[in-house]
Amino acid sequence: MGLYALPIRFGIATSGCLIIYFLMLSLFGLHTNVFFSLFNAVITGVGIFFAIKMFRERIEHDFNYGEGFIAGMVTGGTATLIFTMFFTLYATELNAEFLANLSTTWFQQYQSFEAIVFFTVAIMGFATTLVLTLSFMQLFKTSNNLAKKTA
Repeated sequence: MGLYALPIRFGIATSGCLIIYFLMLSLFGLHTNVFFSLFNAVITGVGIFFAIKMFRERIEHDFNYGEGFIAGMVTGGTATLIFTMFFTLYATELNAEFLANLSTTWFQQYQSFEAIVFFTVAIMGFATTLVLTLSFMQLFKTSNNLAKKTA
């Protein structure tokens, strides 16, 4: 099994959680309120945190900042790509009125509104991934400080 199979699996699981959350919001008619997308960062953060933690436990002595950073980026990147593909499918095929309901002002002013929304979803996911991965690696990195001698 490849070195990054674990982060890819966490990315798939994270995207599944993001999709379930989105569909739950749509059941209650709340999926057009962009405020609820803030919780996507929490879901993504939990996925990245546990991916780095499990990755660190799996490779133990070979773990370094770069390896952990890549594991977090692979997890978040996989989740973002899968969720963006689902979001595109949902907005274009499953619920054609979704984008019009999302923002009537934008939808009337911009002819390529769909592309803007899909691009924004992807950029938000990748930005969240980068920031959270950098933050979590501060927790998981090994210290380079010399141990203090006690007298």
